[in-house]
Amino acid sequence: MMAGEFVTLFALLVFGHALGDYPLQNDFMARGKNWNTPVPGVPWYHLLAAHSVIHGGLAGLVTGSVVIGMLETTMHFAVDSLKNRGITSIHSDQALHIACKFIWALLIVKNLV
Repeated sequence: MMAGEFVTLFALLVFGHALGDYPLQNDFMARGKNWNTPVPGVPWYHLLAAHSVIHGGLAGLVTGSVVIGMLETTMHFAVDSLKNRGITSIHSDQALHIACKFIWALLIVKNLV
């Protein structure tokens, strides 16, 4: 494994995460994706799924892997659901998201996906 390749990929995945969680997530989506703060007329799971797909798309674009994009979509939905349930805080939520990026970069560099 080339350390430089891993670091570059990991950094780009973290950049994509910051992009997806902040500028690409407006207040409507941030509130409505949480079933504790629903938006009238819009099911929470539509907004959480859309938010997760944005993250999956960014991870897929960065890695060039549809598999990583699908894994990211699934894990982003699951991790945000933990936060909605009050199981994780904003800090542990972000740590779990970044841990996923570490795993995705490792999988790509090791040619496992």
